[in-house]
Amino acid sequence: MHAMVLKQLGRPLEWTELPDRWPGPGEVRVQVGACGVCRTDLHVVDGELPRPQVPIIPGHEIIGRIDAIGVHADGFTLGQRVGIPWLGHTCGVCPYCRMQRENLCDTPIFTGYTRDGGFATSVIADARFVFSVGEVGSDESLAPLLCAGLIGWRSLKMAGDGQLLGLYGFGAAAHILAQVAKSEGRKVFAFTRPGDGKAQEFARSVGACWAGGSDEAPPQLLDTAIVFAPVGALIPPALKAVRKGGKVVCAGIHMSDIPSFPYDLLWNERQILSVANLTRQDGLDFLDQVPNLNLVIRTTAYPLQQANQALADLRSGSFEGAAVLVP
Repeated sequence: MHAMVLKQLGRPLEWTELPDRWPGPGEVRVQVGACGVCRTDLHVVDGELPRPQVPIIPGHEIIGRIDAIGVHADGFTLGQRVGIPWLGHTCGVCPYCRMQRENLCDTPIFTGYTRDGGFATSVIADARFVFSVGEVGSDESLAPLLCAGLIGWRSLKMAGDGQLLGLYGFGAAAHILAQVAKSEGRKVFAFTRPGDGKAQEFARSVGACWAGGSDEAPPQLLDTAIVFAPVGALIPPALKAVRKGGKVVCAGIHMSDIPSFPYDLLWNERQILSVANLTRQDGLDFLDQVPNLNLVIRTTAYPLQQANQALADLRSGSFEGAAVLVP
């Protein structure tokens, strides 16, 4: 197998030939067809997440086909197309797992962070955390759903039933969620980098009824704002943009520090919430809905060996939608 390996934090990934790996008990091996490039991959490479493991193969938005099945990995067949998400394993016995909140497991394993991920030609996964994705859609279009789509879905459920929804940071997750929210009859207000007219036009093209800079106020108060950009300074303006009793949902795994702000912005029962990871049930619920949503996923494809360029382009905002690596 070949992979783009992070061997030192803050350094470029290295194209590496590795021995073929075989699945152990309860595991499957998947030949990667496509792997999305997520902002979390940048946080991994930059060493911004705690307890980093190196060397590591990043990547956790994986679509591919099973080509080897370990003992006790029931329910899968050779050649089956599957998806592998960020949450790669949970203990099943800690208080959070027992209360059906496995996304908060005390000893989780994460794909592309604490176990090797999909910036490779093949990947080993715990079969319990692998989703069947069927045969509709290309590998490239489905890959971003495994994190950008899933974390957006969980954020939307946490946001509640409000009809006026603000999305701060209009990248891979937001361009999927805008379409999901519109299909539910919600109005989407998109906030981009100030002056980024191209991104605002893109937001309107996928269903936003209004798009402006993150330094602008929406034309009406929002029920909920979801912050995808890892920028803590966006929290005060998001609070200011929501009505009394409204919510601000922080959807990223990492964010810069939130600056101090007057209590008046939080008062009147406004809430700040964070989304952590996802559960397998989130994956089942969302992927079950996907065939009915007619999503248009905007992707930019890169050969696997150009993973460093894809990460650089993600950092600079050089494309719309999602980047996807194709072996």
